[in-house]
Amino acid sequence: MGISFSVLSSGSTGNATIVRNEDTTLLIDAGLSARRIDELLKEREMMGEEIDGILITHEHSDHIRGLGAVARKYNLPIYANEKTWEAMTKSLGKIAEENRIVLESHEVKDFGTLRVEPFEISHDAAAPVGYCFYDGDEKLGVATDLGYVSDKVKKALDGSDVLVLEANHDIEMLRMGRYPWNTKRRILGDMGHLSNISAGDALSELLTGDTKRTYLAHLSLDHNMMELARMTVRDTMEDRGCFFKDSEFKLCDTYYDRPTPWDKVSE
Repeated sequence: MGISFSVLSSGSTGNATIVRNEDTTLLIDAGLSARRIDELLKEREMMGEEIDGILITHEHSDHIRGLGAVARKYNLPIYANEKTWEAMTKSLGKIAEENRIVLESHEVKDFGTLRVEPFEISHDAAAPVGYCFYDGDEKLGVATDLGYVSDKVKKALDGSDVLVLEANHDIEMLRMGRYPWNTKRRILGDMGHLSNISAGDALSELLTGDTKRTYLAHLSLDHNMMELARMTVRDTMEDRGCFFKDSEFKLCDTYYDRPTPWDKVSE
């Protein structure tokens, strides 16, 4: 079966992604209500009872809004590093002690035949992480909510067959937008969010013969558009000397209001 996944929702209104293989199903983040997560799972012909655990990237509300409710409803273990647990515990309500599991950055954990490796990213949270998933020779890399792509992040994501990578904003749209300057400065900074250009810069270095697709994630509703994100990322990659055909490498969309189709990493 290998690794398959669906980005259930991506953006400032809420984030959740489902990743599974033959014997394990994991939810990355639960930034929507439990009811909405159930609706999105149903659209992908799944039920919450099929989930084996929840991985948390960081404690911001658009990543943990429904976490406590989902964990209690389905009696699910939650995996996060110690600093993230400290930052989010008060927001979750009562969590059974056996479901409070510490998974530190760079600590590799096997869930059946699905191997998970978190890695540190740069964002204004307690100890934010991305995740890499392995099944045999397959690798899926997930990195959203990061201000820049460090050499360590590039190393972690290197060799991914499929990537889910943030392309949060168009720089000029953000600069001309309605946000106050301190918010804009935060988003544009090294602890904020990746712009379309920054995503293209990173992909121009990450793209190898192994990488087939990249899903552009966490697009701002106010300061980005899917078509603009795809165009800017592609143009930036070409400016860096990275040319490709859709048959060789494809940029894919994610959505805030509906899940992406199931995608098999091996295809």
